[in-house]
Amino acid sequence: MTSVSNGGRVDCLDGLRGLAALWVLVGHAHLLTGFSVPVIGDPDLGVDLFIMLSGFLMVFHYQRRKEREPWEASSTWITFWIRRYFRIAPLYYVMLVAALTLGPFIYDARMVIDGFNGVEPQLASRYLDSSLTNYLAHVTFLFGFSPEYAFRTALPDWSIGLEMQFYAALPFIIIVVGRIGWIKGIVGASFAGIVISYALNRLGISFPMPTFLPLKMHIFAAGMLLAGALWTDRIRAFQFATIAMVLVLAPLGGGKDLLHQSVRISLVLIFFAFIHTHRLPETPAKLLRPIGAWLGNGFFHSLGELSFGAYLIHLMVMQPVIAYLIKATDVSDPVRWALSLVITVPIVYGLAWVGYNLIEMPGQNVGRGLTKPRASV
Repeated sequence: MTSVSNGGRVDCLDGLRGLAALWVLVGHAHLLTGFSVPVIGDPDLGVDLFIMLSGFLMVFHYQRRKEREPWEASSTWITFWIRRYFRIAPLYYVMLVAALTLGPFIYDARMVIDGFNGVEPQLASRYLDSSLTNYLAHVTFLFGFSPEYAFRTALPDWSIGLEMQFYAALPFIIIVVGRIGWIKGIVGASFAGIVISYALNRLGISFPMPTFLPLKMHIFAAGMLLAGALWTDRIRAFQFATIAMVLVLAPLGGGKDLLHQSVRISLVLIFFAFIHTHRLPETPAKLLRPIGAWLGNGFFHSLGELSFGAYLIHLMVMQPVIAYLIKATDVSDPVRWALSLVITVPIVYGLAWVGYNLIEMPGQNVGRGLTKPRASV
């Protein structure tokens, strides 16, 4: 493996990204079948890992490219935004049309599920609003700013809007970091998010999901710090990790109980250990190096590459499957949960593979082509 400290490839990222998507899928299967298991049955924690990975990756790639793509130049911002747009938008738009078209079918399935689990039914507007306003809100990725439209499709796309807000803000955060330093800049961005979130709460503005960037800025910031620490000395790296652990404890978005907060701290520690193995004592380093390499093997590379598609697609497949199992079988909740995964996982990853090859990769190639430096004449 190329040395991470010198900006090389981080083997474990493929596996962590793939496992984060699988965590969300497994967690939703728990919630929808009524089979309750702590931690792995909580998709919010899987999303938090995704968010931390995103914060890490954006800074990691920035640090590697900053000599040839300095973010003091606005042209670099445009290049970054175009690449990220064509990474996210093509498959998302296809899935958005599918979700809004199939909304009534998925809504019927969800009513069966909610009735079976004895929970408050989902609002019909989440599945049945195929209005032009809803389309425009999602096509422009502005839905994350609106409590009314933030959770209004059959997709788990609240986090996609959140991600796009992070991309929009990232160049400005990096510029601030470059001027006042990593700790002041990242902690300042997180603190601003906390202040805005509490101000919204005092004003009575509530989001159905934490789709507004200030509500999750502290999780992105934790990942950013772990990436920035790669270009510091050992003592500073551990300081960055400590601050990251404090940041993820901000009581915003998702579960705030002791278990959730303990898991978030654990995610920071595990992530830090894998990407900063060269800074650990020899005994844990010897244990983690082969695991990190294993997480970067061919299987986990594929799992990571398919993670975005699997994340987008899984609820549209899973809800009809679980509704069918509820109506057609009389089994215990754990068995229903297991059956839902046995049926859903192959379908979801098969569709994700098709989407990756026919939509995601061509879209990314368009983004690269649009931002490729022009040869001078």
